[in-house]
Amino acid sequence: MAASILIADDDPVQRRLVENMVQKCGYEAVVVETGDAVIEKLTNPDAAPIDAIVLDLVMPGLDGMGVLSKMREAGISIPVIVQTAHGGIDNVVSAMRAGAQDFVVKPVGIERLQVSLRNALNTSALKGELQRIRHSREGRLTFTDIITRAEAMAPILRIAEKAAASSIPVLIEGESGVGKELFARAIHGTSERKTRPFVAVNCGAIPDNLVESILFGHEKGAFTGATERHMGKFVEAHGGTLFLDEVSELPLTAQVKLLRALQEGAVEAVGGRKPVKVDVRIISATNRRLLDRVKDGHFREDLFYRLHVLPLTIPPLRARREDIPHLLRHFLARFAAEENRAVSGISGEAVAYLTRLDWPGNIRQLENAVYRAVVMSETDQLGVTDFPLIPTHAPPVDSLPALTVERPLHPALPAMVPGSEVPIAPSPPPSHGSLSMLTASGDVRPLEEMEHEIIRFSIAHYRGQMSEVARRLKIGRSTLYRKLDEANGETPSTESPPL
Repeated sequence: MAASILIADDDPVQRRLVENMVQKCGYEAVVVETGDAVIEKLTNPDAAPIDAIVLDLVMPGLDGMGVLSKMREAGISIPVIVQTAHGGIDNVVSAMRAGAQDFVVKPVGIERLQVSLRNALNTSALKGELQRIRHSREGRLTFTDIITRAEAMAPILRIAEKAAASSIPVLIEGESGVGKELFARAIHGTSERKTRPFVAVNCGAIPDNLVESILFGHEKGAFTGATERHMGKFVEAHGGTLFLDEVSELPLTAQVKLLRALQEGAVEAVGGRKPVKVDVRIISATNRRLLDRVKDGHFREDLFYRLHVLPLTIPPLRARREDIPHLLRHFLARFAAEENRAVSGISGEAVAYLTRLDWPGNIRQLENAVYRAVVMSETDQLGVTDFPLIPTHAPPVDSLPALTVERPLHPALPAMVPGSEVPIAPSPPPSHGSLSMLTASGDVRPLEEMEHEIIRFSIAHYRGQMSEVARRLKIGRSTLYRKLDEANGETPSTESPPL
């Protein structure tokens, strides 16, 4: 989905001219005739999102300066390009002071308008990314920090916003990389607990023998190595939110104590003599279907019902492809600025190509793809050839409008597995469990070739969960990553892969 530009002008001829130019630039045009209609579009919760505004300064009723004033009062930060037939310096100064980002004089040419729109969208994307980073560090993320335009996400956002108004336990399910922690932080940042701590715990990364100590704390001398008292994550999150990521990975022994803590509203430290009362809001997340874990006997049914009070299932990126161009624009602006790279944009053909890919690693994979492309950039605009490690057999697509940035982006972006920067080999994984043992000439296939095919099938079958793939293949993760490098024709890395 291309960026949406709102055009406000009372002159029908000028409206039509600007509308045609905006569409030729590759954007979607929304046209209104009055300043009041602009405010209605921006404040109506049911209206389609607007990315930038081309605003006439001279209109009957609420004029352009009035619109800028009302936008400032309402805290609306959408970039505005004002246009007028009167190009005096006083008008320029007044419009800029009122919050306009750029200024054009009627009749504007398409080249000038395209530059203004490109700069406005790039600046807005970069500001949005910086704001998200700042809010994340300060624990103030809200739902406005979530980049999405997909219809599939609308009901999820509505449910999450309602959940934020209470302390109801929330269980977020979804594939790796879809943004489960971002949603958890947005729920916390919109709730009454937003000024209190948000404590995140990755349950899958804690050794089994330390789970109780980390969650509930321990007293000094409670066990070998306990040289001082530790309060635990529950006490640390008192008054705020405790986010249990990958909760399905908790060992059964810890699940018993977690259930008791949720029932009693108190925790007992390892080696402690009496429970400590805690007030925490629980948000849990998992990349598996927790009910399936219950049926398999790996998760307690009573704990499941304690956590599964308000479930949220975030759809994968392939189910909301219209978000991809917007995510590309934001990641492009951020990494181009961070890396100080002179990449001016990404071609429409590349946008269409990337939009059609399935992205098994979801948003995290797309973000890593853009990051790597920016770092490796050699030209001022990315094309399909700048992503050589993404499967080249993807279905052909029509070109979409190009994405441009004031600063740049580029190349080599492999198809990566969730939570990793190791590329999957270009050939598609088999769609079923059969394995051909012979070549077309009737000879036995090389062992290494069949091994690579098994690894690709396993990654697809377990949805990119590298720990699970390694466990099922009965090899170490470092061995799995080495074999992936070999399958892709790369020199195996001597460093351990990121966990």
